[in-house]
Amino acid sequence: MTTNARTLTSQVLTDADWFKSSYSDNGTNCVEIADNFPGIVPVRDSKNPHGPALVFPADNWASFVSSVKGEASE
Repeated sequence: MTTNARTLTSQVLTDADWFKSSYSDNGTNCVEIADNFPGIVPVRDSKNPHGPALVFPADNWASFVSSVKGEASE
């Protein structure tokens, strides 16, 4: 399946393999991501699994994660 942010629909997200971060505190402030879409990363609020999802280009998501982990290069 090839998908990009412009053609992603809520129907496509029914195929998402959602998971929480290993850094999640199992509390109420968690996000879930799906990593089974080439080139994009859908992100949703774990408290609202049937609500909207934000979709980021995979390279932007990787940069964000690296920055949060303190691995970003300046």
